[in-house]
Amino acid sequence: MLEEVERWLATRSWSVTDRPLPGLVAAKQRTGQSISVVLPALNEEETVGDIVTVIRRDLVERTPLVDEIVVVDSGSTDRTSEVAAAAGARVVHRDEILPRLPAVPGKGEVLWRSLLVTGGDIICFIDADLKDFSADFVSGIVGPLLTEPDVHLVKAMYDRPLGGAAGQGGRVTELMARPLLNMHWPRLAGFVQPLGGEYAARRSLLEQLPFPVGYGVELGMLVDALHLVGLEALAQVDVGVRRHRHQDGQALGRMAAAIYRTAQLRLARGHLVRPSLTQFERGADGFEPRTYSVDTEERPPMVEIAEYAERKVA
Repeated sequence: MLEEVERWLATRSWSVTDRPLPGLVAAKQRTGQSISVVLPALNEEETVGDIVTVIRRDLVERTPLVDEIVVVDSGSTDRTSEVAAAAGARVVHRDEILPRLPAVPGKGEVLWRSLLVTGGDIICFIDADLKDFSADFVSGIVGPLLTEPDVHLVKAMYDRPLGGAAGQGGRVTELMARPLLNMHWPRLAGFVQPLGGEYAARRSLLEQLPFPVGYGVELGMLVDALHLVGLEALAQVDVGVRRHRHQDGQALGRMAAAIYRTAQLRLARGHLVRPSLTQFERGADGFEPRTYSVDTEERPPMVEIAEYAERKVA
């Protein structure tokens, strides 16, 4: 491992226990920074309510750390919106944000649009499918942003069990993202969970980044942040164990292809290989091909959007 990465691991990798809540509240009051928690959600009625409840109870009512909890619904057909609102979140539908620009499917699209409907100086993203959720996921990753002025983005790190096997989750991370980062961006090799959906960043950074609209958003954001603010401005915090719904192998294949495409766009902004993936499903007449586009549309930095600039002036 690069010596620079070893030094980074020693100075920019922490545990949630390193920053107790009272100290974080004091730092928040001292610096005057506000915190928004954003949950991108699509058909997550089984888990989103519990997550919002824990954040509101532990980090709004018991401890005044979080200023707003926003669930951005990206077109759910279940009761995600109702459950989230009942638990105390402000629910905004993706299509209501920046309506002049038709929305496209994808998690990155939702995260990008959330910058227009949140007010926090620090934005904390939390996936809405987590089980056995702990408020440590939020306090852990916003902590360094409150106490370390030169840190701009913090990723959560955790164990990811798969079934009964410890540490076997994160299959796309191990088979696609980690090899890509080690080979092409070795300074990012120290991130334990580079694709994790739990991370926090300063608005001043997020508004300058392009957002891949789909699965590639986490890798793209990490690579772009490295180039924009440097390795020392990035950090990670151990928050324990992450349990969530696992996707099937074909869904993981599409995710991996999108992540590869996102990486490829950053390696060469010119000629690219075929941006599609063919998979196979057994049908009545044998195996049938299914081809999916993995072309990775990206949204421009939010500072280039007129509505966002007008909002900042107002």
